[in-house]
Amino acid sequence: MKKNSHDKGREVFRRGKKAGLPPGTPVFIGERKQDVVRISIMNYSSDEIEEIHDASLDDCRRIREMSNIAWINVNGIHDVSTTQALANLFGLHPLTTEDISNTNQRPKAEDFDDYIFFAFKMLFYDEVAHSIANENISVILTQNSVISFQERDSNVLDPVKERIRFSKGRIRSEGADYLAYAIMDGVVDEYFVVLEKLGDRIGQIDEEIVKAPHRVHMEELHRLKREIVLLRKAIWPLRDEIAAIEKGGSRLIDDSIRPFLRDLYDHTIQVIEVVETYRDIVEDMQDTFLSGISNRMNEIMKVLTIIGTIFIPLTFIVGVYGMNFKYMPELTWEWGYFGLWGIMVALGLTMLVIFRKRKWL
Repeated sequence: MKKNSHDKGREVFRRGKKAGLPPGTPVFIGERKQDVVRISIMNYSSDEIEEIHDASLDDCRRIREMSNIAWINVNGIHDVSTTQALANLFGLHPLTTEDISNTNQRPKAEDFDDYIFFAFKMLFYDEVAHSIANENISVILTQNSVISFQERDSNVLDPVKERIRFSKGRIRSEGADYLAYAIMDGVVDEYFVVLEKLGDRIGQIDEEIVKAPHRVHMEELHRLKREIVLLRKAIWPLRDEIAAIEKGGSRLIDDSIRPFLRDLYDHTIQVIEVVETYRDIVEDMQDTFLSGISNRMNEIMKVLTIIGTIFIPLTFIVGVYGMNFKYMPELTWEWGYFGLWGIMVALGLTMLVIFRKRKWL
């Protein structure tokens, strides 16, 4: 069932809802994107794997007591009670619970000794609307577990799940820190996909502007600039977040994982460079658009000026013979009317030839 704008608006909790509440009080802030909260668990070691769909809190409690690596993924964070129950189970700080429930949370990383909290953005490209959407994802890294909170079910992390299922690469032989890295790496890899599609859209608009600039193109360029600003807000803090964790010396991050974090840091730098390049290209496209509109206006004014110039002598001739004087010799001439037409046509054609030779046309 499609929701109207009024119903949708009631699902959006603004920051004003937190006014007067104590710090650390979890309040869902954002748009509800999934009706039912679903928990999935992947519990694995190098030799075995257990996967639970639609898991319960009892399943999470049982998995927590095991020595294997556990990935608990929560799709749908609008139900604060579920978030709070998991926070209590894993001993999360109230401020962490508050940040998880806030979909507008700025990307950041915090080390709480017993766990590390990551908050960053997942990006998606809408092929129909040619726009970029973003969702918040929170990741909790503990000694043997990773808990991720997503606004809704998505396929961005499916490659990571496939690697775990089929023991591809080294993910099944590494610890929870490598799993947290793999999740972040999967999100950053999706950034490149989004940027590639955004680049194709920018190239398409650029070609259209060069051929025939239109007012719609300026609106599209303004929208692209807003999306690039969105990208910068999502990526720049993530770069600092990865650098802080890589150099932080947390006991939850093994030294063997730090080279992977440095590689992930390099990927974020590449993404930032592409975003900055796109920003410059869009600004240049705006200049190209304005130049194209100006040139088009100049061409129009040139044509109108030439037409006006041709009609100046013709208007003069018509004006002279439009005077109501009785004694005008040409008025009684038998071929005067046709002769005057011939003179005006010849004069107009002569002026057109002159303009053509001077390359004004």
